[in-house]
Formats: sequence, structure tokens, C-alpha cells
Amino acid sequence: MTETDEAVGRSQALVTVRSVSSRTRRILARGDLAGAAATLTYFAAIAVVPWAVLAIWSTTWVFGVGGAEQRWSQLRALIPPEMGARPVFDELVSAATHLDVLGAIVLLFPASFYGEGLRRACLPFCPDRDRFTGWRARAAILVLLPAVPAVGFTYLAMGTVMTQWTGDNGGGGTADLVARIVVGYMTVWVLLSVVLSWVYSRVTPGAPSNVSAVVGGVGTASFVAGFVQGFSLFLSLDIDVGIPYAGLRAIGGVVAVGLWLYVLHVLVVVGWAFVQAVEEERHAHVG
Repeated sequence: MTETDEAVGRSQALVTVRSVSSRTRRILARGDLAGAAATLTYFAAIAVVPWAVLAIWSTTWVFGVGGAEQRWSQLRALIPPEMGARPVFDELVSAATHLDVLGAIVLLFPASFYGEGLRRACLPFCPDRDRFTGWRARAAILVLLPAVPAVGFTYLAMGTVMTQWTGDNGGGGTADLVARIVVGYMTVWVLLSVVLSWVYSRVTPGAPSNVSAVVGGVGTASFVAGFVQGFSLFLSLDIDVGIPYAGLRAIGGVVAVGLWLYVLHVLVVVGWAFVQAVEEERHAHVG
């Protein structure tokens, strides 16, 4: 390839990037991004914990209740103790590992609300008419259930590796912190890439091609994974989140988590708009 061809290729790539960026902004201008993220955050408040419980519970199939509880409890070292999040994690692990089959089946109902939230949050930006919004989205998100054990076992395995770089286990230096961030980032990125690719392909409106959904899923997952690492660092701040609420730390903690979820879901909705923009760009080139 000559230098001229390389210059032309770079120029075309730049034009494509600008076009996709412009299309993304135009799509987001159709609705209220803040309102969409708030809608999705409400549904996430219903559904996130059930998905986490199911992932942890799935590991009891191999390790048993006691073995799974012991392994997950070791991961509390990854949670900074400053804001009191460790007791919440301990309670989550205990509840999840002692869950029975009937309880797991019941959890599917609140877990399915995440699908509805994802679809309803993106609908204001989509010109297509939609039918059976709630039920079709709930059914589509539950297709991810077979992937839940893989997520649970993968995060447990990688989390166990990361615990050796924590202060509780003799680590805690700058190199250990960097190692935890890098491994944690890559783990969350890979797992969320699969989940978001399916979400953008089948759960949210717009019906993009698999190629566009994967491009958007992988790209959005990279930002969300970095955001998750930022939340972990936030938990290490020695501040009293209950100060704005007359010292009620439980209320302050819930609000703080809600705000982080809100910003995270802004990224998810923007990622959906990016997928639609990529799809429009592909059709424009084909046409």
C-alpha cells in the first residue's frame, strides 16, 4: 500500500467516525437522555440484585453451599471497607448461597424487569412503533440465563486471583492496585461485551444487525468496565455519605449507589444510540 492509499484510508475512516458521531447525536436529540437513564435506573433497582444473586447461587452447583459461601466471602477483600459496603456484600453472599430452587425461580420475575427497562428507556429515541414492549423485553433478557453460571464462575475465579493483591492479604501497594484495576477491568469488559451485544441485538428496539450490535456492545462495555472500577475507587473514600441525610448512612448509601447506576445507564443508552448510528452508516454505504 502506497502512502497515498494510506492517506486516503485515514481520510475515509475520519469521515466515517464523524458521520457516526453526528448520527449518534441526532438520534439522542429525539428524546431526553437524562429521563431515559432515570427510567432504566428505576428498573435496574428492581433487577440488578436478583441477577447478582442468581450468579452467586449458580456456583453452589459445583462447590456446594458451604464451599461457594467460603469462596465468595474471600472476595470481600476486594471491597474497600471505608464506606461499610462489606457487611452488605456478606449478606448478599449468604442469601445467594443459601437460596433454594423455588427461590431462584421466583427471582426470575424481578430479574426480567431489567429487559423491560432497557427497552422502555430506548424507545423515545426510536421512531418505530412497538408492541408488547414489557413482555417481549422480559422474555428476551431471560435468554441470557444460560450465561449466568459462566459469569458467576468467571468472576469468582478472577476475583480469587485479585484478592492476593489486596491489603487484607499482604498487598496494597501501587503495583497491586494497578494489577487489580487492570484484571478487574478486563474481566468486566469481556463479560459485559457478551451481555451488551445481546441486549443491543435483541432486547432494545431498533433491530440492528449482529455486526452493529457487537461493535456497540464491545465499545460500550469498555466504558462501563472503566466506570465500575471508578465505583470501586469511590468506595475507598473515607467520607460519610449520610451527611446530606442527617447522618442516615443507609439512606446516603442507597442514594450514592443510585447516582452511580444513573450515570452508568447514561453510558448504556448512549451505547444503544451508537449502535443505531453504526447501523445507519452501514445502510448508507450499502445504498
